[in-house]
Amino acid sequence: MHGIELGGPAITTIKRVSAPEPGPVGHGQALVRMRAAAFNYLDRLVATGGYPGALYPNVPVADGAGEVLAIGDGVESVRVGDRVAVHPKALWIAGAVTARNNGAMRGVTIQGSLVELALVDAAALVVAPAHLGFEAIASLPIPATTGWNALSAGEVGPGSTVVLPGTGVTALQTLQLAKAAGARVIVTSSSDEKLDRARSMGADEGINYRAIPEWQDEVLRLTDGVGADLVLETTGADTFARSLAAVRHGGTVYAIGFVTGRDTPLDVLMVIGKAIRLIGGNTGSAADFRAAAKAIAAHGIEPVVARTFGVGDIAAAYAALLAGEHFGKIAITLDW
Repeated sequence: MHGIELGGPAITTIKRVSAPEPGPVGHGQALVRMRAAAFNYLDRLVATGGYPGALYPNVPVADGAGEVLAIGDGVESVRVGDRVAVHPKALWIAGAVTARNNGAMRGVTIQGSLVELALVDAAALVVAPAHLGFEAIASLPIPATTGWNALSAGEVGPGSTVVLPGTGVTALQTLQLAKAAGARVIVTSSSDEKLDRARSMGADEGINYRAIPEWQDEVLRLTDGVGADLVLETTGADTFARSLAAVRHGGTVYAIGFVTGRDTPLDVLMVIGKAIRLIGGNTGSAADFRAAAKAIAAHGIEPVVARTFGVGDIAAAYAALLAGEHFGKIAITLDW
């Protein structure tokens, strides 16, 4: 069968390969013909040597979608012909995170999505919302699961205020889910164009942090000095202190990213004094993703796909990922 291999921690090692087809479909398993994949920032880190514990060579890209070709004995959650997303945390089916179920990650430590056929645990498959195509379905797993868990942790509902620093793919998916939940959403960006696009998706307020570097003060002004119920901390070193300042007393800062660095000063007194709930998020379980997918289906939410590449243009797709100028997901159609 066809596949793409990342031979080492550099995009120059990407190549097309032939691999043996998966073996017989066993008990509890499903065989999926992969139709599309989509990048996350995670995939950029893996392809450039920035993600600790990544194994090489490997089939890259965590998020993917396809259709079920066959199922094994005991499988009831999916049927042959179902269009599905493959949850990237292969062992995290439900429940709380553990060292074991958090350890196997598609495209990082085990085979990812850039492959023609995938033999997987059927419990890790999520039936896709019927209104979405394969590229959009592939865009869901990490952002939708992460956003869903962030909103759940922050107890977000009608009238809640959510702050999203940046317009990355997880922030945009969280924006869509937060608006479906009835929340007020404040987005920050260095680009007025991206802020306008976020407003067109439902964002209530936009803050250009180049024009207003102390954006946390603007959040406080917009919330009459109270602060946000939830801040999705996507950036790391450059914004962590501001996120703590922007959240309300008893509010939640949900940390998921470190694009500006992992080392950041932490004002412990502020965390204690404001009784801030500081939570780290590392995607979530297949059950969490399934709940998010149901909400996406119910509200007709469509993830933003910025660009789509064919599998023959995989080098160009990675170049676009590294350039970082896209608004939304970069998807790959697996048109072998």
